[in-house]
Amino acid sequence: MAAATKARAVGFNHVAIEVGDIDAALAFYGRLFEFHLRSKNDSMAFIDLGDQFLALQKGRRQPADDGRHFGLVVDDKEAVRERLKELGIPVSSGRGLDFRDPSGNLIQIVDYRDVQFTKTDGVLHAMDLDNLEKSESAQAELRAKGISV
Repeated sequence: MAAATKARAVGFNHVAIEVGDIDAALAFYGRLFEFHLRSKNDSMAFIDLGDQFLALQKGRRQPADDGRHFGLVVDDKEAVRERLKELGIPVSSGRGLDFRDPSGNLIQIVDYRDVQFTKTDGVLHAMDLDNLEKSESAQAELRAKGISV
């Protein structure tokens, strides 16, 4: 009997995080990032990320995360670092840029230009990010995987 064919994991549609309060979470993230709110109700909010989204779900019950985190890709990591500093939000030391939201979620900021994550030209255009170019190291990582940029 032949083994069943396995589906191939191809990416993320969304990441969902629990927050204590939807409006407070949106206000917090709104102080840090420019974003489009896809939709919102009393228990959920959806932040549009082009062809993906971040879902905020009311109901945080566990303590602050230790190692569990997600990497949020941005167009300018250093702008986020400066904004966090202006707002007095503690960040990790060193080259990385990790911080916690008011609900204890650990977020790692990643610069689009420096990571092997890529969006299609159409998605970048729709997000008004046509001029984002990958660094040489990111391009090399993508080429090593057979992905042209």
